[in-house]
Amino acid sequence: MSEAIVAKRYADALFELGKEKNTLDQFVEEFQVVREVFQQDAQLNTFLEHPRIHQMKKKQMLEKAFQSMNQDVVNTLLLLLERDRVQIVPSMIDHLIQRVNDAKGIAEATVYSVRELSDSEQQELEKTIAKRFQIKSVTIHNIVDPSIIGGIRVRVGNTIMDGSISGKLKRMEREIASANN
Repeated sequence: MSEAIVAKRYADALFELGKEKNTLDQFVEEFQVVREVFQQDAQLNTFLEHPRIHQMKKKQMLEKAFQSMNQDVVNTLLLLLERDRVQIVPSMIDHLIQRVNDAKGIAEATVYSVRELSDSEQQELEKTIAKRFQIKSVTIHNIVDPSIIGGIRVRVGNTIMDGSISGKLKRMEREIASANN
């Protein structure tokens, strides 16, 4: 079974558990910290996946590192460790956050622009995206990308809206190339 499917199943189970215990927001907050730790600390991943390090040492390290977190968060990490699924932690967390956001009518959008967007531009863009996708609210992550030349490129989930100059130039290039054939 693929890692993405397994990660989604764990995320779905965590979503149901969080809903049942009314701790979804706490789960999201704490799992975002866990994801950050897993993504930034390569030594942690190496340690947890190393076959010669005893399982008990790995468990102790996880319990100590995340002791201030909700017990369900720690238990999930320990369960994944026992089942040799530690590598799916970041993906599982992404699925969980997406599931919680979907339930709340919130979307995350990545906006690529030539310069940092002002607060007023971000607010206007949030309103426009929320209206376009018929959702309650949008959280924007602005990424400065000079290669787009001008305009913006917006990604919401699997949908990309490209209003950048570089995108328009590429489309024109394809049209010209297909017209010559």
